[in-house]
Amino acid sequence: MSELEVSRRGFLGRSLAGLSLAALPSWYAQEVAAAELDRAAQETKKVSANDHINIAVIGSGGSKGGFRQGLGVTRNMARRPGVKVVAACDVDKQHREEAAAGFGPDCKAYADFREVLDRKDIDAVVIGTPDHWHTYIAIAAMKKGKDVYCEKPLTLFIEEGRKISDAQKKTGKVLQVGSQQRSDARFRLACELVRNGRIGKIKRVEARLPNGSKGGPFQASTPPADFDWDMWLGPAPWTEYVKERTHGSFRHWYEYSGGMMTDWGAHHLDITQWGLGMDDSGPIAVESTGMLPAHPRGYNCAVDFEVTYTYPGDITVLAMSKNENGVRFEGDAGWIFVSRSRIEASDEKLLKEPLSEGATRLYASNDHVGNFLECLRTRKDPICTAEIGHRSATVCHLGTASLRLGGRRLEWDAKKEEFIKDEEANGLLARPYRKPWKL
Repeated sequence: MSELEVSRRGFLGRSLAGLSLAALPSWYAQEVAAAELDRAAQETKKVSANDHINIAVIGSGGSKGGFRQGLGVTRNMARRPGVKVVAACDVDKQHREEAAAGFGPDCKAYADFREVLDRKDIDAVVIGTPDHWHTYIAIAAMKKGKDVYCEKPLTLFIEEGRKISDAQKKTGKVLQVGSQQRSDARFRLACELVRNGRIGKIKRVEARLPNGSKGGPFQASTPPADFDWDMWLGPAPWTEYVKERTHGSFRHWYEYSGGMMTDWGAHHLDITQWGLGMDDSGPIAVESTGMLPAHPRGYNCAVDFEVTYTYPGDITVLAMSKNENGVRFEGDAGWIFVSRSRIEASDEKLLKEPLSEGATRLYASNDHVGNFLECLRTRKDPICTAEIGHRSATVCHLGTASLRLGGRRLEWDAKKEEFIKDEEANGLLARPYRKPWKL
């Protein structure tokens, strides 16, 4: 056996090992294994010069602390045939230099993402910044001819999502949202079974999220010399530097994120939308109970919460900060629970019986990063497009709007993308950007 064949078999073995096939019923595991073997075999073929992809990461974070999801995704891409990381950008000097060094001598470090976007040789960017930067950078990148992999949640405000989706359609660029559970066979199986009526008419869905964090009061201080605080804030309102607003803890401030409602809601409410067949729509009303931190100089996102959505067809969806992390679909003929570690049902026969030949089948991806790279080469839509990411993020933002308004019931027009007869709530659909930034 040749060295190339040994390497190829090892690659295919690692690809299958990462799929956790043991957690799937045998009939579905066989489907997934066959599809992944085919995908991995295609990926290991020799890549022509015309198929090489140059990647940049914007918002790299650091391996020794800080928000680093973008760095992990980019490292995953760098391991693929025909992919080269040529730029790493971050407002933290230590983070960008560390990231660039990790990708080799041909990767250049940048402090300003606009310099990255001006490079003609970069094909695609990974956006791993805090949420309040996603929209501006994604749209700017697409206008500069770059494809985009953007971490979830796609947006900070609902109006931003419509602008991103419209920009993607206008430019024709590939945009993949980092809602990687869509590329997990367990979640796809759950959604396919639900879509095909395996548990009957859906009555209720529980999207079980972690609870938020309490913290504060925090003290303002002088920003580190190697950290550009003004650029980190970007379009967000100006405030004095507080260390706890940055890096991984940015997600606990409404100025930059939405707490666990967006951080984990963008995962589990995304799966809820997929299972209900609502990728182009969403709920019609929302109300909530929850606790917002009271200290004016501390984290301000909801800590413990229960958000109740009303969907068409008299379906209730609960986003709650309790119970085992995952998504539970409940119908009049049983229930299915799915998480990143397992899938189970009220009766194991619900999982073990294969779907019929004419059943509804969903977009199949078992590798989120691989799906993005494949779409760069084929120009087909990825599994989580800008429009899907926008609609899923919208559900999260509806929940935070209700929580911030004391839990009151809000009626939602999904077609117009506005609250019905509630100007105060509609004031939360967008926020003016701090000058000089503007969309």
